[in-house]
Amino acid sequence: MIVKNSEINLQQLEEKVARKVLACGGSLMLVEVHFEKGGIGKAHSHQDHEQVCYVAQGSFEVTVGKKKMTLQQGDSFYAAKNVKHGVLALEVGILIDVFNPIREDFLK
Repeated sequence: MIVKNSEINLQQLEEKVARKVLACGGSLMLVEVHFEKGGIGKAHSHQDHEQVCYVAQGSFEVTVGKKKMTLQQGDSFYAAKNVKHGVLALEVGILIDVFNPIREDFLK
């Protein structure tokens, strides 16, 4: 699979949050999430999914389990199955998420 980012439309999720599913296949999925300042990725957990997140742009207040930190461009976090996690965009930013297995709900 080869994906050109410029050919994928942003899907608006909330007023300050939008995403693109960049690539998926087998058991992996790559997603780009765009945030305006103040955008929130509400705290949640995944029963069946592991998630790795990379800060591609901006800075975010990130909570994973009981730990809260400010992450900048180049930082990352891992959220295991059933671990509550969420983000707050401290400025305009982009997160790159990798899920295992793929999030079928993102494909609908």
